[in-house]
Amino acid sequence: MASLNVLILVCLGYVVFLFGVAFASDRLAATGRIRWLRSPLIYTLSLSIYCTAWTFYGAVGYAARSGLEFVTIYLGPTLVMIGWWWGLRKLVRVGRSQRVTSIADLISSRFGKSNVLAICVTVLAVLAVTPYIALQLQSITLSFSIFADGDPDGFYREGSSAFWVAAGLAVFAILFGTRNLDANERHHGVVTAIAIEAVVKLLALLAVGVFVVWGIGGGVEPILQRIDQSEIGTWTIDKGRWATITFLAAAAFVCLPRMFQVMVVENDDERHLRMAAWAFPLYLLLMSLFVVPIAVVGLDLMPEGSNPDLFVLTIPLAQGEGGLAMLAFLGGFSSATSMVIVAAMALSTMVSNHIVMPIWLYSQGGGASVSGDVRNIVLFSRRISIAVIMALGYFYFVFTGGGALASIGLIAFAGIAQILPALVGGLFWRGATRTGALVGLTIGFVLWLYTLLLPGIGSGLLSESVMTNGLFGWHWLRPDALFGVTGLDPTVHSVMWSLSLNTVAFCFVSLLSFPSPLERLQGAQFVNVFDHSAGPRGWTGSVAQSEDLMIMSQRILGAREAQEFFHAEALQQGGRGVLPDPTPAFLERLERELGGSVGAAAAHAMIGQIVGGSSVSVQDLLAVADESAQLMEYSSQLEAKSSELSRTAHKLREANEKLTQISLQKDAFLSQVSHELRTPMTSIRAFSEILRDTDGLLPEDKTRYATIIHDEALRLTRLLDDLLDLSVLESGQVSLNLRDGRLDAVLDRALDSALAGSTRKLLVKRQKSTERIALRSDLDRLGQVFINLISNAQKYCDARDPVLTISVHDVGGQVVVDFIDNGSGIPTQAQSMVFEKFARVSSEKAGGAGLGLAICREIMQRLGGNVTYLTGQSGAAFRVSLSTNQEMAAE
Repeated sequence: MASLNVLILVCLGYVVFLFGVAFASDRLAATGRIRWLRSPLIYTLSLSIYCTAWTFYGAVGYAARSGLEFVTIYLGPTLVMIGWWWGLRKLVRVGRSQRVTSIADLISSRFGKSNVLAICVTVLAVLAVTPYIALQLQSITLSFSIFADGDPDGFYREGSSAFWVAAGLAVFAILFGTRNLDANERHHGVVTAIAIEAVVKLLALLAVGVFVVWGIGGGVEPILQRIDQSEIGTWTIDKGRWATITFLAAAAFVCLPRMFQVMVVENDDERHLRMAAWAFPLYLLLMSLFVVPIAVVGLDLMPEGSNPDLFVLTIPLAQGEGGLAMLAFLGGFSSATSMVIVAAMALSTMVSNHIVMPIWLYSQGGGASVSGDVRNIVLFSRRISIAVIMALGYFYFVFTGGGALASIGLIAFAGIAQILPALVGGLFWRGATRTGALVGLTIGFVLWLYTLLLPGIGSGLLSESVMTNGLFGWHWLRPDALFGVTGLDPTVHSVMWSLSLNTVAFCFVSLLSFPSPLERLQGAQFVNVFDHSAGPRGWTGSVAQSEDLMIMSQRILGAREAQEFFHAEALQQGGRGVLPDPTPAFLERLERELGGSVGAAAAHAMIGQIVGGSSVSVQDLLAVADESAQLMEYSSQLEAKSSELSRTAHKLREANEKLTQISLQKDAFLSQVSHELRTPMTSIRAFSEILRDTDGLLPEDKTRYATIIHDEALRLTRLLDDLLDLSVLESGQVSLNLRDGRLDAVLDRALDSALAGSTRKLLVKRQKSTERIALRSDLDRLGQVFINLISNAQKYCDARDPVLTISVHDVGGQVVVDFIDNGSGIPTQAQSMVFEKFARVSSEKAGGAGLGLAICREIMQRLGGNVTYLTGQSGAAFRVSLSTNQEMAAE
């Protein structure tokens, strides 16, 4: 049997080996040769930090006491990796984009960078992990005691062993976990050491399992028969307890600080989750493969009263396999030390960033830029935090006197699960608020403390009267029967009330409260992280001094690291100087860089103090930032509504103006039609009365009067014909007489008709070579349009020598005919109305009823074309667009 001294030497050698691996990995990372260090296999093995001494030793004891219920500890993480990998991917993306250093930092960043919330999460995490650290102390202490029993000459003393184990683990964690300041920097050495420990504990447990099955049990079938004959083989399931523990295991896998550290902070590539989604459940399967056989054989072979948590060690020792027992001890030692290192590293980062550093910043009175060496303060605070955390675990172990490893682990799981509602709500619900998260966490923490942690510690922390009669003597406030609910398992009872009321309070208070602008911006970046993973958060550096920022950064990051960062930023901005300009983008990146060392909230406050100058406090700056963020949040909505209202108002004004013009035109038309009808009718009646009542008229007078009557009758007929023609065209009852013809012929006839008998000379310019176009249309109607446009030019062109230019050309594959005179044209305000019925340019130029252009528009629409007014010309200009089925004729 191996002596205790040899065991200690082996442990020291193993620790030295791990330090060598970590040191070599860090050196490789520093030289850039880290490709294999960033492999998905290393990442997957680092997740084995979940498998602590509880799963190495305690799973066997759990199986011996509770049968197959131990499976729930492995089932929870398996369900998360297989069924919620997309949620883990989102969590990793948020962690990388926000440069969070811990789970407290993530929740603080999500809810408006609230340091109060970060403190609550930190305190909860420390208290929840304290039983877990005590569990590791107990497992190592019991392991030493097993070897000490076989070495009476050793110096082992049971009373002081736990203290020295705690002290040794604290030193181990300090040396491993606080060599680098930047908590967001990848700890390649630590992760590689954890991966090696994962292999060691897996091989150790498999070796013991193979020895038990084939070396003691005689093979698979005899072992299965032993299991069937054992109480463990009885398949009994407490549904409530199974569901509760499975849920707790899943929640702890996501929320435990050490799991968040390796799964999110240490993640180099979120694609590593693809391998981890199947490889880590396989690892858990292998870890649990021989748990039941070891438990069954241990119950058969070991004396009654033996601690089943130690069957992994005591069975090989009882069979004289000292080497296998030594390997098993190293497996359990690896499980405990890896958990302690990473948990202490994560918790110390949370304590220093969210408790120590804010207190120190407050004590400096806002003088972050002229303070002492922040780097040393942060490192010192983290090392002290590790010592305090280990001391808490030691005192928990002393006060509780130990116990079953599984029960201690479940207490820790139930405590850390209180973070889950705020975490999941923050990732997927933009309406979640800081107040809601704070209230929910507080309620859940108090209930877990009252119903599970304090009763588990005992030693008078809760008096017997409280346990029997309830708090304040109220029977319904008994820790084991809260609100009068009795008959439940203590773990199920505590988890049911603490998590349900935590979740209800979180949702209810979030619905009642309103998030601050910074919370809404952060909520958008978290919920929509795949769209906003690199968006700046609105720093304004117009008054910031780069020198002050450099001084502060050197004291936090170190002189070399800060200078390299600032130099790279200056080069990226164009190399205008040694220091970069304090642009918002630079301040955003600097905040994230500093956040890796002191946390997001502290980094935000420190940059805020420098950016704001000595006369502006951090609170004032945050208030201004809130107002700016609120304006940014609502500006797009207000702008959209304003634009929509402006467009609507513009359309209404246009419609009103058009209706007003139409109304005026209608009144003018009625007056004009009355005038147009009355004038010829008056002339006809007057001259017909002369012819009837006057005797002795000369023949030439009778002829002249009859001619006037005839002309006025023709004028009246034309007016009535125009009204009837327009009415027929608008009703769509017109019949088109389609036939073949040529455009130049139609224009010739139109010119002859329009200018015949005219006393005013109009010069018409044409290019007949472009007019040789074959048409299939109603040539009479088309000619009517041309006649109207030519007549208008002849009548209304106000040039001394009127000239009308008729040009034919192709526009976008369509034949158009332009009629442009050299007059002053139509006023701009009247151009949009010229094609309306009864429209007239002015009363001075009124020569008809204003129906001609309205008729032209109706005719062209019936012919499949259009007539429009051309703007930008020197005179009046109209364009007739012919139907697109016209073809060019051969010249």
